[in-house]
Amino acid sequence: MKRRNTPAKEAVLNLLTTTGKAMSQDAIEGKINLEMDRATIYRVLNRFCEDGILHRIVAEDGKQYFAVCIKCDAKKLANHHFHFRCTVCQTIECLPVPVQFSLPADYEVESVNCVLTGVCKDCA
Repeated sequence: MKRRNTPAKEAVLNLLTTTGKAMSQDAIEGKINLEMDRATIYRVLNRFCEDGILHRIVAEDGKQYFAVCIKCDAKKLANHHFHFRCTVCQTIECLPVPVQFSLPADYEVESVNCVLTGVCKDCA
């Protein structure tokens, strides 16, 4: 089903695409120049996740971040890729290569949500 385009959707997607980094809802709210309440932003973010436009990243502090996967090949990595959060600049980005891991027999991975934390190449 085709969804209606709204100024709120355009603003959120444009911000996330332009920055190229994952952002939290409150960071998005602080950067958008439209009058939007918190519920509208969450609704837009959740809809984009459902439609496969964004993916949700839950960091080790429990905070949710949302990203357009620009740096990775979404078809190749799908939901099975890791993210990196820099403790200096606080950015979260998709790691552009798959991370290998193994599981015991009879386990099947459906989704991976992993954030590696440290210092990014720009801050090192």
